[in-house]
Amino acid sequence: MLSFPAYQFQLRRQGQKNYIFDRIRKKYVVLTPEEWVRQHVVFWLLDDYGVPEGWIALERGIIINGLRRRTDLMVMNREAVPMILVECKAPQIPVNQAVVEQALRYNMETGVRYLWLTNGLEHRLWKMSDTGPQPLDALPKPDEW
Repeated sequence: MLSFPAYQFQLRRQGQKNYIFDRIRKKYVVLTPEEWVRQHVVFWLLDDYGVPEGWIALERGIIINGLRRRTDLMVMNREAVPMILVECKAPQIPVNQAVVEQALRYNMETGVRYLWLTNGLEHRLWKMSDTGPQPLDALPKPDEW
């Protein structure tokens, strides 16, 4: 059980695979453990946090040290400036130093104000500043960015 409210997901099975409807991409995607966490984050951002759908980008491509990578989830502000980088892991993957370092590398390219690392059970949040990441207990609401 993930540490999110209960949401009404649209699920379906096709052959040997389970799928979940992605509200942002407007299509069914393969339901992996990481996708289960990502979809909980999407629902939380939309339904509980108040972010408009158009402000969320999933699996956005970036270049890190010449290599193509994808962010799990980015939240923009109304001017399309990246504000929150969310790195989602499967529940069995700990949010450890390697995950933190991955997100910090991604942030060197994206320059977001907030980082959220989650495996659905553990959530680690930071506000980025000139002096480095500052731990947060909760994300500020979009009107406080």
